[in-house]
Amino acid sequence: MNDFLPIILSILAALVVVGGLVPVLMKARKTGAKYPGTRDANDPVQSSAAGGGTLVEDRPDAVNAPAPTLDGTVEDTDVPDDAAGLETIAIDTPAPVEGRLTRLRARLIKSNNILGKGLLALLSGDKIDENVWDEVEETLLLADLGTEPTMQLVDALRERVKVLGTRSPEDVKAMLREELIKLVDPGMDRSLNVERKGDRPAVVLVVGVNGVGKTTTVGKLARVLVAEDKDVLLGAADTFRAAAAEQLATWGQRVGVPTVKSDIDGADPASVAYEAVKAGIDQEVDVVMVDTAGRLQNKTGLMDELGKVKRVIEKLAEVDEVLLVLDATTGQNGLNQARVFAEVVNITGIVLTKLDGTAKGGIVVAIQKSLGVPVKLIGLGEGPDDLAPFDAESFVDALLN
Repeated sequence: MNDFLPIILSILAALVVVGGLVPVLMKARKTGAKYPGTRDANDPVQSSAAGGGTLVEDRPDAVNAPAPTLDGTVEDTDVPDDAAGLETIAIDTPAPVEGRLTRLRARLIKSNNILGKGLLALLSGDKIDENVWDEVEETLLLADLGTEPTMQLVDALRERVKVLGTRSPEDVKAMLREELIKLVDPGMDRSLNVERKGDRPAVVLVVGVNGVGKTTTVGKLARVLVAEDKDVLLGAADTFRAAAAEQLATWGQRVGVPTVKSDIDGADPASVAYEAVKAGIDQEVDVVMVDTAGRLQNKTGLMDELGKVKRVIEKLAEVDEVLLVLDATTGQNGLNQARVFAEVVNITGIVLTKLDGTAKGGIVVAIQKSLGVPVKLIGLGEGPDDLAPFDAESFVDALLN
């Protein structure tokens, strides 16, 4: 028996070693598969994985969903013969930019904003004394215009009323329109930097706190870009919030856009962002949009992580756009958030969501004055197409109608 004991122990040791190598070999097999070159529309669908548990999803094998008619109904559409028997995902057809702008302006006009209507009521009275000017100032402050812009506007209005000596609603409205447009500053560059540069895609980093609709905004912006015939890839670098990656992937699937995400809870956000940009370069997309975590402004370590995300991305490609998403109804608190994020990353544009909040339209002016950064996009609702480019004159016209 003693003669067989060393042999038995050797066999057991060998089994232990082999058992330990099996998971390693399986993981290597999983993480070693990379997408074999540039992807075209007719390439076969396959799930490929990048290192560290980061999954690069392919565009779904999809059938375009029919666009709704003007009355909201959807016409029946035959499924192509070559799609029969395949598992398909209906891809939305995003509304054209012009249609979204018209709808959003109409909604803003209907909102009960006090910025425009309150000022018109005050300045159209028979008598404008110091009490009226005090009320004008209070109205502007309540609308989150900010102290400095408020004083600037009140002084300009005082001078014009004194010189013109008019009280007609038409004249007052024209005067208000001119002064408000000056404050909103139509000369600021509000275009999005989403054009490819040589062999590199445009990279858009989206930041903001939890609850402002950041991930939803990324999804909606993807729809906007797809409607402009851009090839888009999403990066789910918000690894702190449960289900954030799945939420983003769902938005991507709706418009046929792939999402790079991690299958590991609490994965390194910078690694996911890196893999997203790398996949965008390999697949020759036009735009890579990276969603980031939303609790960063409260914790120094997480703010440092945001800076790391940007630095890691820049090892592969320049970050062309850093969009800060703010909830317009938070008023001056949103301005404080903007200042904190501006210290960590170079913010290039603001996205204001929930701009139909009744009293907060003035935050547009306050943010631009404080940071020197333009509001580039606005959202006025929960619908998938309720995001549109910001236009200074249209915004002021909506406030005054």
